[in-house]
Amino acid sequence: MPEPYIRTALPDDDEELAVLDRATWSHLHAVLPRPEPPYEPFFGERHAPEDTLVAELDRRIVGYIRLGLAYKLAANAHVRQIQGLAVAEEARGQGVARALLRAAMDEARRRGARRIRLAVLGHNAPARRLYASEGFAVEGVLPGEFLLDGEYVDDVIMGRPL
Repeated sequence: MPEPYIRTALPDDDEELAVLDRATWSHLHAVLPRPEPPYEPFFGERHAPEDTLVAELDRRIVGYIRLGLAYKLAANAHVRQIQGLAVAEEARGQGVARALLRAAMDEARRRGARRIRLAVLGHNAPARRLYASEGFAVEGVLPGEFLLDGEYVDDVIMGRPL
């Protein structure tokens, strides 16, 4: 099984990433409604290409991870937050998510971060297992924070030092 190639996203990746993002939408991880046309661009004010890492297999984008500031405050500038992670259905189980997560932690360190955190839905057991296996610990739970598909779902905050 080939290793995914991880690189920083380019502006030209916008459409391919937008298609991947829509294809991987699920209440397992998404709190926003399913995207409907007209579709928003993948990159925008909140997320720039340089804050996104992509995974390629056979020169095709099969996953991404977004890295941002937890808060836009000088007192919190040492913390980075994972603000999205998706892997194409056909690439799951091939180490893509783990490779993206590790690359994001390396990039956060390179940018001077000392901690990294994320929020994951309580019912997303596969993601929670992946994060725990990479050293993330539960730091808080917001019970019943989201009503998704008729069910109340916890928002689980996880983090780790870098």
